[in-house]
Parts: sequence; structure tokens; C-alpha cells
Amino acid sequence: MRGAHPDGGVPSVSIEGAPRARTAPVGIPELCLVVLVGVSGSGKSTFARTHFRPTEVISSDLCRALVSDDENDQTATRAAFEVLHTIAAKRLEGGRLTVVDATSVRPEDRKPLVELARRHHVLPVAIVLDVPPALCRERNLDRPDRNFGAHVVRNQHAALRRSVGRLSKEGFRRVFVLAGPEQIESAVIARERLWTDQRHLTGPFDIIGDVHGCHTELVGLLRELGWTVDADGSDARHPDGRMAVFLGDLVDRGPATPAVLRLAMHMVDAGVALCIPGNHEQKLQRALKGHNVQVSHGLAESLAQLGAEPPEFRQRVERFIDGLVSHAVLDGGSLVVAHAGLPEAMHNRSSGAVRAFALYGDTTGETDEFGLPVRYPWARDYRGRSAVVYGHTPAREATWVNNTICLDTGCVFGGRLTALRWPERELVSVPATGVHYEPRRPLAEEPGGDEPGAVAGEGPAGHRATAHAGVAGATVGADTRPYDLLDVDDVLGKRIVEARLTGSVTIRAENATAALEVMSRFAVDPRWLVYLPPTMAPPPTSRREGLLEHPAEAFAQYRADGVRHVIGEEKHMGSRAVVVVCRDPEVAAARFGIDAPSGGVVVTRTGRPFFARPELEVALLDRIRSAFTTAGLWEELGSGWAVLDAELLPWSLKAEELLRSQYAAAGVAATASLAAEAEILAATTARLAAGPSGPATEDENGLSATRAAATEAGELAARATERQAMAGAFVEAYRRYCWPVEGLDGVAVAPFQLVAAEGEVHALRAHPWHLALAERLAAADGDLFRPTRAVEVDLEDPETEAAAVAWWEELTAVGGEGMVVKPRDVVARSPKGRLVQPGIKCRGREYLRLIYGPEYTTPGQLARLRDRGLGHKRSLAGREFALGIEALERFVAAEPLYRVHECVFGVLALESEPVDPRL
Repeated sequence: MRGAHPDGGVPSVSIEGAPRARTAPVGIPELCLVVLVGVSGSGKSTFARTHFRPTEVISSDLCRALVSDDENDQTATRAAFEVLHTIAAKRLEGGRLTVVDATSVRPEDRKPLVELARRHHVLPVAIVLDVPPALCRERNLDRPDRNFGAHVVRNQHAALRRSVGRLSKEGFRRVFVLAGPEQIESAVIARERLWTDQRHLTGPFDIIGDVHGCHTELVGLLRELGWTVDADGSDARHPDGRMAVFLGDLVDRGPATPAVLRLAMHMVDAGVALCIPGNHEQKLQRALKGHNVQVSHGLAESLAQLGAEPPEFRQRVERFIDGLVSHAVLDGGSLVVAHAGLPEAMHNRSSGAVRAFALYGDTTGETDEFGLPVRYPWARDYRGRSAVVYGHTPAREATWVNNTICLDTGCVFGGRLTALRWPERELVSVPATGVHYEPRRPLAEEPGGDEPGAVAGEGPAGHRATAHAGVAGATVGADTRPYDLLDVDDVLGKRIVEARLTGSVTIRAENATAALEVMSRFAVDPRWLVYLPPTMAPPPTSRREGLLEHPAEAFAQYRADGVRHVIGEEKHMGSRAVVVVCRDPEVAAARFGIDAPSGGVVVTRTGRPFFARPELEVALLDRIRSAFTTAGLWEELGSGWAVLDAELLPWSLKAEELLRSQYAAAGVAATASLAAEAEILAATTARLAAGPSGPATEDENGLSATRAAATEAGELAARATERQAMAGAFVEAYRRYCWPVEGLDGVAVAPFQLVAAEGEVHALRAHPWHLALAERLAAADGDLFRPTRAVEVDLEDPETEAAAVAWWEELTAVGGEGMVVKPRDVVARSPKGRLVQPGIKCRGREYLRLIYGPEYTTPGQLARLRDRGLGHKRSLAGREFALGIEALERFVAAEPLYRVHECVFGVLALESEPVDPRL
């Protein structure tokens, strides 16, 4: 990163006056605003077509035609340039190179374009096509649409000549003057990477916060990070090839600024380190150059220490600082390092404003009681995809805030020197050897925070803390600030959520609104909501007599999708629940940011509290926590928390009112009325079958009518008896889901999956792992946990498939709900790469009475129901599954909560899409 331009761009170059050559180098940044300057007929449009993509070029003629249907209508010029500037702004906002094809021969025409480039923090580049006026007039004569007089070209050329020498003063950072057709035709456009663009460097990195002359601590931190440091502390290398990144402010205040600089410069020269400038380097450089600067904030110490060094060393320091770039974008764009932080709109951009923000941050314009500027907490509003790692503002702890983290933990003030291991996101720190410089104000609780706190005291040498709650529950920087909670701006309107498993998932605006209603009125504290489970689709409709669903169709579906090994899991007769359980309340506070004595939460599949009585939730979580401890899972998982996807039984535990008001009411009414109907029809049939009363008659017509009525009554009686039996089956079906409970007595938990714990999304583990874990929990607390019975199926082995079908038939014959068929390895793809269904539910004949009604098995109803459409339900299941996994992966990776909520909220929004609720 040496030799870079101070603004983080590329060095300014001009070929104005250059000798004519076959290839004139025209080097432009990959992201910039190119302004083609030249009179009408100079060949700007041809040049643009030759060297740039059609979408990169915005022509004033085209914009004029867009607003007036005539590209030569000069009365539309004002409107045309409004369109041109708008399109250019949108392209630059999106990070796309933009070329303006207009005459732009007058300073007043170019001024708004320079301002546009500055506003979007890109370099304005001028490419002047200097063609003799006579040739331009000749070219225009060949174009019948250019019927203006020769004076137009003459005036344009005169205006260009008057101002071309002042293009750099107008703000153009690179100016190229191509003189004549030969130089224009031989020009070659070379797109150059910005100095800030270091995306090709993928690390791994050890990013080190503000050192401020603390050489002893720096050496100790490097060794703690695994670096080999020379005995004199002047150079270092990592045996595994890691690269160090210094966040600036190497100098001032501390006792050994020259030693720190010598070590950092050697590492940078050796290619094992990068360094970005801090505001203290900026000020030191100006002092070394002899500028009049205020010697304060530790600069006096640096100047005194450097004064004892040879002049050659001071010159080397000056050159080193002069070559530092404002910020760096690393690791494919996933990581940005800047001394004082950087908003997303400034990433990989180049302007004075970018450099100023990267060096000094943003202030509110106020000063605090210590006379220091109040810094604007930009990180609280950050929503960028790239992690931003910075320093500058000392705080007691390194804390993740919205995918940003400040590593200045006040070493020079007696705090700690901290580094972030990337991509591991692990924090490593060493304590200061003492207070080297008295701070003007106490260290804040967090960067930009308004709570002053004591300077962190000394701890054990080589202290190491992870960014997540691990076995010991330690946490540094869990992203749980109150201002990180759900923000309506993060979820409202049409949204496109990127999910690793499926690509983008679209959330429609109306669904987002419905989800917001649920979330704002009924949901638990959103900090608990790191996962919501997906819906499940049924199998293709069965054509077997009397059945809608059968495992054979599920097996056939997976076989067609190229899946060989599946597993059939017993479908429990309860309510879906997500359980977040922490080993203790301290872990809950550290990892989830919630001070809850319960140390967890139990929610429904739509994020609402599962229990109306909080004491039941607390008691259940205590039992689950105890079972985890007994089974040794906290240690085995290396985590102080876990998220379970489970079923809570009985169904009446959650749906008692639903059962009473709907199912039981319908069952009682149906059985009572149908029993009376059957009794009346039976009596009527018997009476009619006995024949007419009174004297015998020879009226054959009357006898025939009586017999016909008896036959009809008998059929109605049989139908009533059949319907009565169906109603009885309906009552028996819902009764199986109800049993009395007293507190937790009678309550059962059937875990499907342990979906996540610290450091890993376990939902991606093969299903047998989860079933074995459920068995271990049942062994630890058999009164509470119910294991899930299952059968594995090889879809190329008819015997295992037949055995699974037989097992399903046995389950459902005794009233079981059915089973869920899943790919054994959780995530499976079809031969075309499509994500196959994560689970297909195969419900039994009697359970479906609760879904479709008591009489759904009649031939007429079955025929209608077999026409049910499953495509939308399957699409929902796949999208919700992908969003659920994405939410877990983001949470486990300690991404900001708004990123996790984006996915969880998406699942909730998809649930509001119109689909047959019986599927």
C-alpha cells in the first residue's frame, strides 16, 4: 500500500501536450465519473462506443430525445440534463463507472458534474477530444440532423480553448487531452484498481487497534497472536502466513513511538502487514514537514522521541506516512478497515470527505465537559454488508455494533491492546503495562457512547476472549445494543433477502405489513427471535382408495429429485415451539442482550409467547437446562446456549380454547344431532317396512309406495349411521391430543432438531444426529422429553421402503398423526440444482378428519380434495427453510441483529401469503 495517492484514489495523470504515439495510455479508476469534453463533431460518441459499454455511457443527445422525441431540440436541453444528472447519480450511487457524453466545453457545464462526483465520493476524470474546428465542421456536414451554422463549432472550440488549462483547478483529478484524430484513435483505456481496493487480499488477518507508542504491549499482543517477533522487537512474521493490519494511530502519547514505527514499517515492507493512517500520523507528518501544527495530544512525545533518531529514520517515517491510504477494502469486500470507521456509501470511494471521515470520524459539532468533540455514533445506523473494523475512539470493551467493531481499548491510557482475528471474529487482547498517558476523559462503555466508565484494569497476561458466548459463557462484543432492535425501516416495503441456500427471496410489501402487525403486537422480545421454523408441504395427492396422503408419494417425490436416503420421523401430536435456552441468565444477557431470570424463552412458530403463564415457561426452561447439564451437552457443544425446534405436547396445552370452542363444539353437536337423526330414521324405516296399518288392501300402488318409502328411509338411516360414525371418529381424533396437565406434570417436549449453538448451525447436521441427541435428553429427563421414533429408508431398496410404509400404517391405525419424511442429510438438491423439500408430512386418514372435516372420506369429497394445488405450499416451505437457515447462520456468525431479523421477519411475512391452510 506504499506510494498511493493520499486521497485513496489513483495518482493524477495528464497526457496534455504528450507526443503523438500509437498508444496513448488513458488510465482511469474502475469507479469514476468520466466526462468527455469536445465540440460537436469531435467524435465523442464514437470514442464512447469504442471504449465503454453502452450502459456506461449517458448521452445528452439521448436524454434530449427521451424528453422531447428529438435529440437536436435545444429547447429541451435543461430537462435533458436533469435526466442525465439523475441517471448518473443513480449509477454512481450503485458503484458503477459512468461516462457523460456531452460537449461540456464550458466550466459552468462541467461544474455540476464535478459536484456530482464529489457527492458520491468518486474521482471526476476529464477526457478532452481536441479536434481542429474545420474537421468538426466537415463531419457535421455529413450529418443532416446537424444543420447549425459554422459559428456554433467555432464558439464551442473557443470556449474549450479558454478553459482546458483550468480543468484540474475545476476539480478534475485526472485530465487527458487527446490532440487530433490520430491520438484519439490510438488511445487505449486502462481501468485501474483504486488503492483502497484490496479485495484480492483474503487474509487471514490479525487487525490491531490503536497502539500509540506502546511497543511492549504490541510485541506481547503479536506473540499472543502466534507471531514470531525478533528479540529486539523490530520485525515479526507469522508461521501460518497471517497478515497484520494496523488501524492507525501507531504514534503519540506512548513511550516508544520510534520502536512501534520501526516494527510496523518492517512488517509492511516485508509484505506481512498493511497499515492505514490515523489522525495522529496525519498530524505527525505535517509536523515533520515543518508545517505549523499545534503540539498537543501526545505529539510532543513523538517529536521528542523521533528527535533522538537519525535523520534518515525520520525521512523514512515521513515517506511511510505519506504512502498510507485512507482505508482498505479486504477479503472480497467482506471487510473494511478505516481508522475512525466508514459508512457504506464511502467504501472503496475516493474523495476528501472519505479521507476526512476515515481519519477523524464524524462529530455533532458539540464538545463535552472535557472540551473534546462529541462524536456522532455512525455505527448505530450502519446497515452495510461489509464488516467495518476501526479504532480512534477508545472504549473499555471491543463491542460489535451493527457489523462494526472498534478495537481501540485504550492501551496507552492503561487499558488493553486489542486485535481481531479475521475471519474467525475472535478478539485477543493484552493488558497495558501501566498508564502511559492520562486521558482527558474516562473510557466510554462503547465507541461513541455517552456513558463514561473507568479504564479497564489489568488482567492476566495474554487474555483472550471470543466474540461469542462459549463454554464459559464469556462474551466480548455480542451485538445486542438496545438500538439494534427491530427497526421498521429494515423490514417494511418490498424486500429482497439474500439466502445462501436459494439465492434471493422476495418479500412482498403487503406481507411485510402483515408480519409487522404480528411482530409489533404479539411477538416476544425480538432479541430472542433468531429462528422461526418453516412450514411443511404434504406429499403429492394419493389415488389410493379412501386416502389423500401416503408415504409412497413422498418417497416417489424424493426419488424423482435424486435423493436416495431419507428418514421418516414420527409426527407428534402437539404444538410447534422454538426453545431458546441458556445455561444461566449471565449467558442470556451476554449473548442475547436480555436480562431475563428465565435465561431463555419458548415461542410459537410465529414468534408469540407459548405460555400464557410465565411461571410455566420458567419451570420448563429450568427442566430443559438441567437435562442439558445432566447429558453433558453444554461442554460437548462448547456453548452456553442452544436453540431447539420441538413439539410441545399435548396439543391442548396451547390449543385448549381452540379445541373447546371449535373441535369439541362441532363434535358434540354432530354426534348428538346425528344420533337423533339415525334413531328417527331407523324407527321410520321399521314402521314403513311393517306395511300400511288398518285392513288389508289390494291397492298394489299403495303397497309399492310404502315399500319405496321404506327403502329410501333405510338408505337415509344407513347414511346417518355412517355420518354418526364419522363424527365419532372426529371426536376420537381430537381427544387423542388432549390430556390433563397440572403445572408441568403431563407436559412433554419432543425435540426435532437442535438447530444452533455457539459457533455452529447444527440444523445442517444429518437427522440421525438430532434423533440421538433427543434420546440423550430423554435419558436425562424421561418425564419431560419424548424421543422421536424414526425409520431410515434407502429409496433404491424396496424392502426398507415397504417397512417404512408398514410402520406408517401401524402408527396411523392406532390414531397416530403420521410421519414426516426428510432427506437424511437435511439439505439436498435435485439434478438441476434445485433445493428439494426439507420435509414432506404424510398425515394419517383419521388425523385428516381434524383438517378436512368428519366426512372428508366420502367419495365425493375425496374426489374434490384430490384436486388441491401444492405448488405454492411447496414454494413457501422451501423459501422459509432457506430463510430460517440464513437467520441461524447470521446469528451464529455474530452478524448484527437487524440482519438476523431480516430473515426471521421474512419467514413471518411469508406465512401471511394466501395458501390453503389445510395443506
